Amino acid sequence: MVSEDIERLITLLAKLPGLGPRSARRAALSLIKRRETLLEPLSRAMADAAQSIKVCSVCANLDTRDPCKLCTDARRDSTSICVVEDVADLWALERTSAFKGLYHVLGGTLSALDGVGPEDLRVPHLVERVRTGGVQEVILATNATVEGQTTAHYIADRLSDIDGVVVSGLAHGVPVGGELDYLDDGTLSAALSARREIG
Repeated sequence: MVSEDIERLITLLAKLPGLGPRSARRAALSLIKRRETLLEPLSRAMADAAQSIKVCSVCANLDTRDPCKLCTDARRDSTSICVVEDVADLWALERTSAFKGLYHVLGGTLSALDGVGPEDLRVPHLVERVRTGGVQEVILATNATVEGQTTAHYIADRLSDIDGVVVSGLAHGVPVGGELDYLDDGTLSAALSARREIG
């Protein structure tokens, strides 16, 4: 029914989160109908992003420079690091403007079933940052899932022998089984404000 190029566009769009085959077909049709105002600018923006976006070597945030603008912002509190599972969680917390410290993106959670161990995540890099960076508090902002909590407890254990470092976790407002990226800004702000020490 459709050309190979259109079918390839639909197939690629269907791989995006929240888009199934029908939604992808509608999105593709909308892009094609608005070629000059939407498809071509989107195509250029995606090509530019593919060329310029880098993973920050310090915190693993995504930015056009390395280290990222969060890590190089002198106004941020370098004595506090908020540990998150994914860049989406970092962005969710930044939307609240409630946290003024630095971040550390793990790149996932520990999962024996999936064969994901501490070395597969950025846990060793976090421990090294805390040991050498004058950090006073590490906030474990992992998701309230079994894997997220297991990861938080593992990290708290790894940091427990470092003198002068308080390890805390998010508190009120984060539902069990919830993921940070889907929470509203007020809930995230309350959770950060009411964080508690782990261990």
